[in-house]
Amino acid sequence: VQLQASGGGLVQTGGSLKLSCAASKRTTSNNAMGWFRQAPGKEREFVASISWNGGATFYSESVKGRFTISRDKGSSTVYLQMNSLNAEDTAVYYCAASLYASGSSQASHYRYWGQGTQVTVSS
Repeated sequence: VQLQASGGGLVQTGGSLKLSCAASKRTTSNNAMGWFRQAPGKEREFVASISWNGGATFYSESVKGRFTISRDKGSSTVYLQMNSLNAEDTAVYYCAASLYASGSSQASHYRYWGQGTQVTVSS
């Protein structure tokens, strides 16, 4: 399974971006999906996850209320709508497909990872 993340770019503080992640196969449609990010010089951190059917979502405290994760029903495509972006959101964003149906903040629960898409927020 390959995951292709897209939608990153350069945006001003307070702006919005929407990331997309498409899987090469529908085999991940029964699995939770997640977004992680890694800023320069920092460890990878959890951003958001969504259960296999989209019924449950989970966010890190740093993005709660600003980011929204969603997925097309019955598909492996997942999105991350990011609003009110600030400089601390600058990072490479990675999508991942979980081993499980329920989402998780634990990177070890994710089996497949995308190549990452750069998000840069300028002031």
